[in-house]
Amino acid sequence: MTVVLVDVANAVGSRPDGWWRDRAGATTRLLDRLAPLLGTEFTGPDGATVSVGALVAVVEGRARHVAAPPGVRVVRAEGNGDDALAAVAAELADGGDALLVVTSDRGLRDRLPAT
Repeated sequence: MTVVLVDVANAVGSRPDGWWRDRAGATTRLLDRLAPLLGTEFTGPDGATVSVGALVAVVEGRARHVAAPPGVRVVRAEGNGDDALAAVAAELADGGDALLVVTSDRGLRDRLPAT
């Protein structure tokens, strides 16, 4: 099973759909779209099958107080979201499950544990 860890601010910001006018609303919509992935399988970036055993989403800023949909663990960054995501990734990597981090932030990727 794989834990999927999502950099929500980064994912929300990747679509120019007006998210900046309602960060909390855009975050809620993304979390609601992620929740059904729990227990499913998909092809990962390396071509291997990813079996989603857990979903973890890091939220920050104005979106920090959104509701967590069933099945999604929401980590609410008190400060910098990248710092929170790197810390959660380190914690999850020590847990023994496979970890897939969803972000396009190259600087953040350099801070993630090797998995």
